[in-house]
Amino acid sequence: MDDNFKNEIDQQQPFSWEKQNVSNINEISDVVEKIKKEISKVIIGQDEILDLLLAALFSGGHVLLEGVPGIAKTLTAKMLSKTLAVEFARIQFTPDLMPSDVIGTTVYNMKTSEFTFSNGPIFSNVVLIDEINRAPAKTQSALFEVMEEKQITIDGKTYAMMPPFFVLATQNPIEQEGTYKLPEAQLDRFIFKINLKYPSLDEEQLILRRFKNDFNINLQKEVQGLIKAKDIQKYSEIVEKVHIKDELLDYIARIVHDTRNNGDLYLGASPRASLSIMKTSKAIAAINGRDFVTPDDIKYVAHPVLNHRIILTPEREMEGVQTVDVIDEILKRIEVPR
Repeated sequence: MDDNFKNEIDQQQPFSWEKQNVSNINEISDVVEKIKKEISKVIIGQDEILDLLLAALFSGGHVLLEGVPGIAKTLTAKMLSKTLAVEFARIQFTPDLMPSDVIGTTVYNMKTSEFTFSNGPIFSNVVLIDEINRAPAKTQSALFEVMEEKQITIDGKTYAMMPPFFVLATQNPIEQEGTYKLPEAQLDRFIFKINLKYPSLDEEQLILRRFKNDFNINLQKEVQGLIKAKDIQKYSEIVEKVHIKDELLDYIARIVHDTRNNGDLYLGASPRASLSIMKTSKAIAAINGRDFVTPDDIKYVAHPVLNHRIILTPEREMEGVQTVDVIDEILKRIEVPR
């Protein structure tokens, strides 16, 4: 399939594939493999999760990691941040956390008799928000502007984030006591919602063998930083130039449009979902060493892009239908461009 797409694009374009910066694409795929190898010193498996996390990073998006306690959501996020030689901050969301604890506040300076702004922990390159659904709506809403526009406005002044700016949030979908469900507007700020599963039997056996003499997970100290902020910026620019055919753009539009006219769904996806699929499919193509997008790339990112942006009708929810089933049905029904 990939060769066919390459040949078709060759016929349409006046330039050769050699003139496209293939070496830069290979650089992205090589560095992704190095990052995964570095993280594998601590984390067993989860290659697909890491591909999606890096695709979101190179696409300028944010990620929500959802899963039951104890499956290394926070540890995976921390290990990824360690491979990125950039500023890192962790914010533990709690019921008593205030918006000023996240974005910062103005402080009165007794010496100068002036108010000065004191940055909050959100002013970092990679921000891990642990248990995001444990803070009330007032604190969650403090993230609206910064996640979408990469800036905050306080007391009439706007403060921009330094690129890259990447938010990784975790939440436990099972526990309801002391939690506050994220509103749809907040969920829509995340380019992906990744549902982490239990490890397989083989993976769990490897986990036990790896840490049988390392109760404190001292192995994480061996994880090294591999790429800097300027590298991430460069990779994002390369991803932006990955080729995607107009037929594939139409394919994305039909998938998203189907969610708005689907009898199983109460709420469909917005144009932000279409843009997210386009951006991240380009990133996945680059991660796999290609400078062109295929339908498989689009299908690969469709689930994590759409699963938190659509809402089932009450009837389908009572029947036990899940969003993954509806997305699968849409992908089967929409004709793939040839």
